[in-house]
Amino acid sequence: MKIAIILLVWIGLWWLNTRLARSTKTAWFVPILFGITLLLLWELTVRLFGVSPVILPPPTDIALTFASEIPTLWEDFVQTIIKGAFSGYIIGCGAAFVTAIIIDRSPFLQRGLLPIGNFVAALPIVGVAPILVMWFGFDWQSKAAVVVIMVFFPMLVNTVAGLQASDNMQRDLMRTYNASYVQTLAKLRIPTAMPFIFNGLKIATTLALIGAIVAEFFGSPIKGMGFRISTEVGRLNLDMVWAEITVAAIAGSALYGLVSYIEQRVTFWHPSQRG
Repeated sequence: MKIAIILLVWIGLWWLNTRLARSTKTAWFVPILFGITLLLLWELTVRLFGVSPVILPPPTDIALTFASEIPTLWEDFVQTIIKGAFSGYIIGCGAAFVTAIIIDRSPFLQRGLLPIGNFVAALPIVGVAPILVMWFGFDWQSKAAVVVIMVFFPMLVNTVAGLQASDNMQRDLMRTYNASYVQTLAKLRIPTAMPFIFNGLKIATTLALIGAIVAEFFGSPIKGMGFRISTEVGRLNLDMVWAEITVAAIAGSALYGLVSYIEQRVTFWHPSQRG
């Protein structure tokens, strides 16, 4: 009977979702309804089968905890996302962009630095994070350093590939106009590389959040999302853990959406943005 109720709810909402998806006027509501469907099925499953809150709390309990702990969640958000993840994201992506231009200018560095970057990217974060915490201290600086390491190589590889995306005919045309390297870089190669650059930026958004949160497991002041998650897991307070996860998911989605929006405005000419 319990399974039948869950199946009936799922089938009904699935039917409604498919109907809305057929119309362009209501298509925007489809992902929202899909999320509501998942939450409702989650709530029904936990309530009907009596799942322990220690294993999986219902969404309503998580929402109540979220509403009652907003000051704490905001403090953790500022510490982890704004100070740690965002600062490391800016520094790491900016450094990778500058390094990519230098590498593109020098074939020697391209052969030498890219393998080293690949080696650094392959280092396990659980091994690097404690070392950086010891080097930079327990505050947000060490988390930003972890984020820099995590986002640097994906951004570097995508930017280098983008700078090489312009073909020989386009470069010959710039030489015909007697354009300098800086002019060619600014008017041809960087605009051509923009889709690659934004691809690296979007990949780095998720890596930045993961790096900042995981780094806090190895040492942080008495605030931060990683600190809060590890502490509340030890207290079996899973409602608060899920509330922190919700904040991280919202922040990650918002940053990814912001980068995608800027990409649409900057690379409107690219075939991937048409239609």
